[in-house]
This record gives sequence, structure tokens and C-alpha cells, in this order.
Amino acid sequence: MSNESGTSGGRDESRRDFLKKAVAIPAAVAASGAAGGADAAETAKLPQIRLGKHSISRLICGANCFNAGSHLSVFVNRQMKEYYTPQQILKTLRRCEEAGITCWQAGCGNLDDYGRHRAEGGSMRYIAIDSGGADSIKQLAEAGTVAIAHHGETTDSLFKQGKLDRMNDYLKKVRDAGLVVGVSTHMPDVIDAVESKGWDVDYYMTCVYERHRSAAALKKLLGHVPIPPREVYLEDDPPRMYRRIRETKRPCLAFKVLAAGRLSERDEWVERAFRQTFAALKPTDGVIVGIYDRYSDQPAQCAKLVKRFAPLSAG
Repeated sequence: MSNESGTSGGRDESRRDFLKKAVAIPAAVAASGAAGGADAAETAKLPQIRLGKHSISRLICGANCFNAGSHLSVFVNRQMKEYYTPQQILKTLRRCEEAGITCWQAGCGNLDDYGRHRAEGGSMRYIAIDSGGADSIKQLAEAGTVAIAHHGETTDSLFKQGKLDRMNDYLKKVRDAGLVVGVSTHMPDVIDAVESKGWDVDYYMTCVYERHRSAAALKKLLGHVPIPPREVYLEDDPPRMYRRIRETKRPCLAFKVLAAGRLSERDEWVERAFRQTFAALKPTDGVIVGIYDRYSDQPAQCAKLVKRFAPLSAG
């Protein structure tokens, strides 16, 4: 998932002006746009959780599909990039709102899309992953982001190097910006480490698969190295992460619950993954799911499963 805007100079200034205007749209205007009266009633039916002072749906739209990051193959990436034009991203976000999804998780690279969504009357909350620094935190805050989690890839790299303490300065900057503070990780041990340090953290983003083991670690674990070694999803991983999620009192946002699309091939696999996930989570936890609605109404399908399997609202 990209966290770089790719703009500079005057283009940065014009974009900041555009985003500020989009965020300044009155709530009444936003509510009267794509998510109208009938949709608002549907939204109220989707279970909610609290993230800091904000109430969001337990189902959150991810951004990997929008950004052509399938974690499957370069060929799927190309299909996603072809499909998700800026116009299609807005259309999918509107459909998410209609289905009751009130939150989008992305990064700096999707702020233009979010600004256009808000300008067209959309009212989804925006939560981000990032590890850039003060400039990116400011950029996200000015665009209307309500929460930032330290990027999981960077988090895990620091942990493996024994340098996790370097992350705390970034978390303090997020707090100073007035935003909800999170940590994203693919490793249950990172949660244990952060909890033991007593850092000022509001929530975790938790990948249920530890997908970035080294070739050496995979050989030690499995006795051989799969091809390719960088994207391996093991069925024993989710229970390990779910145990850590239940042990912390902080809200957790579980992601890759469908193993980056590997469990999307059959309807019964998707249903089982949602059922097992919500059975394992606390009532204060949510789920981030990438939406690829090229062939089916995935926002409505996922929302239906959440309504079926999620415990009553904790928010």
C-alpha cells in the first residue's frame, strides 16, 4: 500500500487547498449526498465500535484493491489497476456507504480520492497507516483523517531489529496532532511488546496471518521453502493472533481475514472466515476487508455477513 503522494511544490499547495475545502463541507450536506435517508437507516443496522471518540462500523473498507495490491500476483494487480479508476473508487465508496460501511482505511496515497469522496457528499471516516514523519501526519490530519496506525511493515521490521522503541516518537507525534493513535502489525509478539512498554496507544491493526516470514524461518518451520517464499499463509496463524487480540483491552482491527483473497474462491470459505473471525474477536473489535466489486456486490455481501456473525454493538 502506497504512502507517498508523488506531488511537490504548487501541486502540493493546490491539493491541500482542495482537501481542506472538502473536509469543511457541513455535515448536513454530507448526509444529504450519496448516503441519504434510506441509506442512513441501513447504516444504523451495521454494528458499530468506538475508535477513540469516533463511532465506526465494525466492517471497514480497505485500500489494497484500490491500489492494485492484491498480494496474489502481478496479473491480478494489473486487473485491479485497470478497474479501479478514480471514478470507480468513488463509486465503490458510495456503495460501501449504502451498505452501512462508515470507515475507509488507506494512507497518504489515497487522500485525493478521499477529498473527492467528501466533495461529492460522502461522509466516511478515514483512518490511515503511515510511518513517514511529521509532514505526513500533518497532511493526513489536514485531510480529515481521524486515526493513524504506525505502518505494520515498518513496525515489524523495527521489532525484528530490536529497535521497536524508535516507533514511540512517531506515536507521540500522532497524539500531538490530536488523532487516535494506533499500531499496525503482522506479528502477535509485537502486541505483547507494546503492551509491556505501556505506550500511549488507542488501538491495534492486526494482520491475522504472519505473511512475511523469511525463507530461513519458513524452512525451520516447514522443513522446506515454498515458492514464492514471501507470501505464505498458514492456517495456524489466525488462532495465534486472535489470542493476542482477546488479551488486550484495546480495540483491534483485524485484517487479511480472507488471506488476501485466497479464501474468496468459494462462498462457504468466505462465510466460514467471517464466522470464525467474529467468534474470536472482542465486541470492541472490527475487521478491515479489501473490496473488489468488479464481479459482485462485495460491500453488500460483506455487510450481510457482519450483521449475521458480529456480536451486538459495543459503540
